[in-house]
Amino acid sequence: MSCLRVILAIFFPPLAVIDHGCGSIVIVFLLTLCGWVPGVIGALIILNKD
Repeated sequence: MSCLRVILAIFFPPLAVIDHGCGSIVIVFLLTLCGWVPGVIGALIILNKD
């Protein structure tokens, strides 16, 4: 997980997980619509899996 990805996950979570597949983008986008914090947490969890 690079620093650029973490910063991107904080400011725009769906863009940070764009190379992890369509399902990840949709999940993080829906979480971001529910609130900014759930979207950031979801993006960081997906980025941390690698």
